[in-house]
Amino acid sequence: MKKIGRTLFVVTILMILALALSIPVFADVTGQETGGEPVAVEADDSEAVSENELSGDKATAAGIAISLAAGLGALGMGIATGKASESISRQPEAEGKIRTTFMLGLVFIETAIIYALLTVILIIFVI
Repeated sequence: MKKIGRTLFVVTILMILALALSIPVFADVTGQETGGEPVAVEADDSEAVSENELSGDKATAAGIAISLAAGLGALGMGIATGKASESISRQPEAEGKIRTTFMLGLVFIETAIIYALLTVILIIFVI
């Protein structure tokens, strides 16, 4: 139980660090074209939102999505590898079945990560 708590703590710290490093994405760039004066954006006009603001939101969403998918996928792969090694050491005669199930599980985890990557690419380039 201590190991899971420590892992959860490390993952939380890494997520906070990733969010802290994404702060420049939220920088206010609306005043650059007008010589330092902010540009008024009306709340009713949806087309008045600047392209920089929209791309910043896309970058933030993409960064959070792929970091969560890759991080949690790697955590799942590490746990699966540990459990498979432990199972093989306890029952060496079942090595073939354990290895087959282990590889199938890794393929499913990796497929989920690839789907997240494709979703992030769609967010960045299409939406």
